[in-house]
This record gives sequence, structure tokens and C-alpha cells, in this order.
Amino acid sequence: MSASGHLPSPVRVLLIDASEIFRRGVKSVLSAADDRPIQVVGEAGTVAEGLAACRRLRPDVVLIDLLPPEDTAPPALRQVSGYARYSRLLVLTSHASDALVYEAVTAGARGFLLKDVAPSVLVQAVREIAAGRSILDPETTARLMRMLRRGPGPGQTGGLETLSNQERRVLTCVAEGMTNKQAARRLGLSENTVKNYLAHVFEKLAVKRRSQAAALLVRQTGPQP
Repeated sequence: MSASGHLPSPVRVLLIDASEIFRRGVKSVLSAADDRPIQVVGEAGTVAEGLAACRRLRPDVVLIDLLPPEDTAPPALRQVSGYARYSRLLVLTSHASDALVYEAVTAGARGFLLKDVAPSVLVQAVREIAAGRSILDPETTARLMRMLRRGPGPGQTGGLETLSNQERRVLTCVAEGMTNKQAARRLGLSENTVKNYLAHVFEKLAVKRRSQAAALLVRQTGPQP
């Protein structure tokens, strides 16, 4: 209770997770929190539903799983993090490769936890994120540091300087979350031409997925508009 005798305002949370059962469990854990209350103001099973709920509810914290397919995760996080002026992102997921942790953080997540986290840790993380602080458990921090320190593979530059202007334009579209069809429309190219450019981008950057290429662009040039 505050010095004035009034209860503190609750932390308002939006849950984005494909599993309704999991959302119910998280809601139960957060709603039972002592001290400063935590209120789950909305739930969504897809990123599209989550974005609509963000606009409508303006939560303090968005607790989001990295929904499949994995390649859509960083663009989805960037979309949600566009509301960072009033919402902060906390990723709670069941899988965490080094690349995925890096992609999530560079896309705007303030925290990253695995779903086997203790309930008390989750409650504290939500409060920390709402207060403007960042949360990364030791294992996640180690993964992120490995990714940041890892250089390109033997004999590969892995840098954006190896890309042609058109390849960079295609990669920028990918980093904005566009499909090949959308990128083709923007650049005035055929969809097959975009696919060919991306194949060259993947080879030059020594990556296998769209999300990895986009993460490299963000890392070296900053978030895309």
C-alpha cells in the first residue's frame, strides 16, 4: 500500500500465446501475485489478435511467446515493440537457440525467459519489465553474449558490405517483415527474382533463414523503420 493509503495501480498485462491452457495458467499465477497487483487485461492466440489488443488496451507489459513459424518471430516482435512508448515486451517461450535469443532482443524484447521458469520469477520479471528494467536469466545472457561475440565462419566475411544495392533492398524488406510477394511489389521485381536475390544474400551472409539475415541487418545498421 502506498504512503497515501491507496493501493498501487496494477501492472496491466497482455498475454500472446497460441495455447489457451497455458494462457490460463499464466493468468492464474499473475493474478495471485501479492504486493503490487498484476492484472491480465487481455489475451490473444495470434500475433494479429495481439496487435489489435495492444492498440485497444495499451498494456504495461506484453508477455509473448515466439509463435511458429519461427521465421515470423522477429518481425512480429518488431511490430509489437512499435508500441514500446507504453508497452514493454517480455518473451516467455519453450525454446531458445542462441540466434533466437539475439533476434528477440534486437527486435525489442526487454526480457527473455523459458516457460519452465518458477512462478515467483515470472511475477518478479513482469514487475521489473513494467518498471522499465530488462530481464535476462544467466543462461539467456550467456546465449546472447555468444551470439554477439561469434564472428563469421571460416573463409566467409558474413558482412553487409558483400551485398549489392539490390540485395540490400531485398534484405531491408525482409527485416520489415515482408513476404517475398510484398517485397517484389515494393521493388518492382518478380517474386522469383526476389527469391534469387535472397538465396545470394543467405550465401554471402552465411545464414540459412530469413530471420538470421534480418538480425544481421539490424545488428549492423540498427532497427528498420
